[in-house]
Amino acid sequence: MTSTLSQETAAPAPPPRPPAPRGRRALLAARTGRQRAADWGAALAVTALALLLRLYHLGRPDDFAFDETYYAKDAWSLLNFGYVRDHKQNADQLILDGRVDDVWTDGPSMIVHPEVGKWLIAAGEWAFGMDPFGWRISAVVAGSLMVLAMCRLARRLTGSTLLGCVAGLLLCLDGMQLVLSRLGLLDIFLALFLLVAVACVVADRDAARTRLERRGLDVPVTRGWGPVRALLWRPWLLAAGVAFGLAVGTKWTALYPMALLGVLVWLWGAALRRGLGVRWATLRSAVVDGLPAFAYLVLVASVVYVASWTGWLMNAAEYEESLSSTQYTQYVAPAADCDSEPESDPDARWATATEPDASGLGEVTQSLRSLAIYHRDVYVFHTQFLDCSDHTYESSPWGWPLLGRPVGVDAQLDIKPGEQGCDAAPDSDCLRQVLILGTPVLWWGGAVALLASAALWVGRRDWRYGLPVLGALSTWLPWLANSDRPIFLFYAVAMLPFTVLALTMVMGALIGPGRGSSPRRTAGVVVAGSFVLLVLVNFAWFWPIWTDGLLTNSEWLDRIWFSRWI
Repeated sequence: MTSTLSQETAAPAPPPRPPAPRGRRALLAARTGRQRAADWGAALAVTALALLLRLYHLGRPDDFAFDETYYAKDAWSLLNFGYVRDHKQNADQLILDGRVDDVWTDGPSMIVHPEVGKWLIAAGEWAFGMDPFGWRISAVVAGSLMVLAMCRLARRLTGSTLLGCVAGLLLCLDGMQLVLSRLGLLDIFLALFLLVAVACVVADRDAARTRLERRGLDVPVTRGWGPVRALLWRPWLLAAGVAFGLAVGTKWTALYPMALLGVLVWLWGAALRRGLGVRWATLRSAVVDGLPAFAYLVLVASVVYVASWTGWLMNAAEYEESLSSTQYTQYVAPAADCDSEPESDPDARWATATEPDASGLGEVTQSLRSLAIYHRDVYVFHTQFLDCSDHTYESSPWGWPLLGRPVGVDAQLDIKPGEQGCDAAPDSDCLRQVLILGTPVLWWGGAVALLASAALWVGRRDWRYGLPVLGALSTWLPWLANSDRPIFLFYAVAMLPFTVLALTMVMGALIGPGRGSSPRRTAGVVVAGSFVLLVLVNFAWFWPIWTDGLLTNSEWLDRIWFSRWI
């Protein structure tokens, strides 16, 4: 009787644990050391190809191309003075002649983008000198690392080394990414840091679930918040916060995808808790997942961002003296139209400019206040003073997914027969051009793939298809609100990684799971392989107008498919 009673009053046995996962994450976890080495070897091989293509004749054109005239000089100034000094009017020619000492003035320059990208350009100038190769080599490294990050992210999302390498190859073969990887501009660094941040957030999602499985905390619960302490330490989220800080420290537009990824971390956490039986999972996840995510992403990114302005902060007095009463500081209200002047207060100055210099912690606080006011001035520049300006190569964001209007960053026209190897007909001539234009087949196919990913996301309820869709929207839609100011097609390089992810995911869906052959799988392989081959052929065809190659006028026109590309 005692034995029976003890059995009846004993605590109920816990529900059986679900079987080990058999999907993508299980495949990733089951990789042996040799298989992991092969995965990395394949990704590094694609990266090496990207590096070689981007190093080809890197010093050509031997001149400042497009906005290199700003960023290369800003970078050199940061490297040598700790802050960006203004320069003389003939600075470009002096620098190209090898003279860099008598180029600068004593006062600081009003820079309108953060400094991380310029510090990276400065690293190349420090290593190789103040010349085209020196101010472009950092972009080469960044563009090549993007290919490596894409291989690894796509490998993680699909569970396929082949698809991971296909994604890296597609990114390697995009013309816009190629050209920006060969110029001293900021956008390639922005795209790299965003891609790395996304890869870290996805890795955190997998790591969190793997940690719960190993600790036996992935069983259903009937009450409470679900696992909390086991998910507080998130090293991948910390890395994502650093990457986002560097991205925002390159261009402010990184704030939009950072906000999106923060929301996704919360929603993914809510889905995990809902699967464990937690009631009110979305609200509870906002506390136990959302708040830590805010700390890891936003707070860490903020610290990294402010730290990236260290050179500015150490020279805040120079800015307070020279730039504390500019047209942006004095701005009060926009002009009624572009023919009139904006309303301004001629007596407006930074509050810190009239304060006595502080010391110790007070000096740090004072410098931070000056930096905040400086940010307000830069914001006015971007949101108000550019509205009435225009540019030959400006393009509407609506046309970016279809390559509406590319940007010509350099051109050498009227090269006569016999000059530079030109073998045009006697009544014709040759030219060289560098055009920031994406590989058309890739971008047009990518637009279709994004639509297909949206359909698969809804139809299959698979979060992986939603990631490229939401990522592309977060890097594209915000520009529609700024379409009155001059903006350029190459800003879309930030959405390129998500476009490539969409293409890779759709290829994986076409091929289907498994290793065996079937008519459906064969058809999928043929379609996917044909698309990659078309991208490769398209890339080879446009190669000369991305790398300053010598072309006759007729050969150039064969590559200018639309009048808007001129």
